Amino acid sequence: MQDKVVVIVGATGGIGSALTHKLAPTGVRLVLAARDAVRLTTLANDLPGQVLSVPTDITDPQQVDTLIEKAIAKFGQIDILVNAAGAGILKPYNSLEPADLDKMLDVNLKGSFYTTQAAAEEMQKRKSGHICNVVGILGKHSMGMAAAYSASKFGVVGFSKCMAEELKRFGIKFTLFYFGGVDSPFWDNVSLKVDRKKMLSPETAANAIFFALSAEPQAVPMEINIQPDSHLFF
Repeated sequence: MQDKVVVIVGATGGIGSALTHKLAPTGVRLVLAARDAVRLTTLANDLPGQVLSVPTDITDPQQVDTLIEKAIAKFGQIDILVNAAGAGILKPYNSLEPADLDKMLDVNLKGSFYTTQAAAEEMQKRKSGHICNVVGILGKHSMGMAAAYSASKFGVVGFSKCMAEELKRFGIKFTLFYFGGVDSPFWDNVSLKVDRKKMLSPETAANAIFFALSAEPQAVPMEINIQPDSHLFF
């Protein structure tokens, strides 16, 4: 991992923050992206090593392009992209407003697409790279009250698999992560009643991502599925 350039989108979230603290001591060069500039700066200042923070709204393709441009200007390359940003709206299908669907598609689907697309363009030039998209278990299995959310996450799976097929000849790996409930700020604004004590920790998710990134060069960990034993999907 030494000297690899890792772009983490959603760096200030539960999984993103845990991953930054996991990676920073390994000697990687980190590029951190999130919407909240203050929290992003605080996080960056708390980490050792070379860290670039770029406040970014991933729903805006121009801001995503700026993120990638600044990463290249600072470090010259992008080796790894981790898409850990996301938003959640869980409510009955007939209570969903157009704005709810727009938010799910803009943040979870379009935002992930824009960042993946932009990073892949740079990786393709070097014929090397690893893209990690944190999908969540509701991108593989359906659940009541998750119609808009699952629509966005199933979409991430779809475009990721299509892009993986196109980009494999350029040495670019894709890994999809299907985590069950993770006790993170994601749940702070979700009305659904859940027992967060029984969820996965952000550190568990970060360890799984670190495992995938540390795999030997010829190994491609295509999918990693980890769920709390209180709520299993098969």
